[in-house]
Amino acid sequence: MTRLQAARATAPPVETLARLKKIHPNARCELDHENAFQLLVATVLSAQTTDVSVNKATPKLFAFYTDSAALAKADPANVESLISTLGFFRQKTKSIIGLSQMLVEKHGGEVPRSLAELVALPGVGRKTANVVLGVMWNKPEGVVVDTHVQRVSQRLGWTKNADPTKIEQDLVLLLPGAEWDITSHLLIFHGRRICFARKPNCEGCGLNDVCPSAFHAEHVGRKSTRSKRKM
Repeated sequence: MTRLQAARATAPPVETLARLKKIHPNARCELDHENAFQLLVATVLSAQTTDVSVNKATPKLFAFYTDSAALAKADPANVESLISTLGFFRQKTKSIIGLSQMLVEKHGGEVPRSLAELVALPGVGRKTANVVLGVMWNKPEGVVVDTHVQRVSQRLGWTKNADPTKIEQDLVLLLPGAEWDITSHLLIFHGRRICFARKPNCEGCGLNDVCPSAFHAEHVGRKSTRSKRKM
């Protein structure tokens, strides 16, 4: 290992995070929403779908169904027609109607503020719950790990794991709780704008002097074509 590689490999995550804040000062959740209910629904809809696609579908959905009480009584066929441009729209229709019904029945129509109560809702997992807890109240109970967070955190040397649950465990040990919410947004912004899965822009990356994967990052944090074919 060269002296430069050693320096990159031992860069403190908190310092790297501070630099990411300067690179992406506007890092935030990119799902359009006006309240916790809309964010919860939008996040459920975003599974296996881009935020851009969700943001095109939700204005029509929320125009018809303004709150959980309205969506709880919705005709599934109508909801399906409103979100039909999204992947798995039939299953997502069941989830957002089901979670709305549970919000009305058990939470007075309001989105609960605990991980345990959120993951009990239909279609809501730990990732979705922490998005809502972090964005709305800055009280996530972990770090949201999506494909961008997974890839960038591996390239930065913050984790050697590929499983999202284990990656989250690594990140919460490396970073203070006050940084958990912004960490996910920063890594997602970086992954979408600079640290692409294919042909990452290492040359234009403001972290290339501290990233242990700099200038060979394409070979880190991605499954090989051969592996994908076997799946």
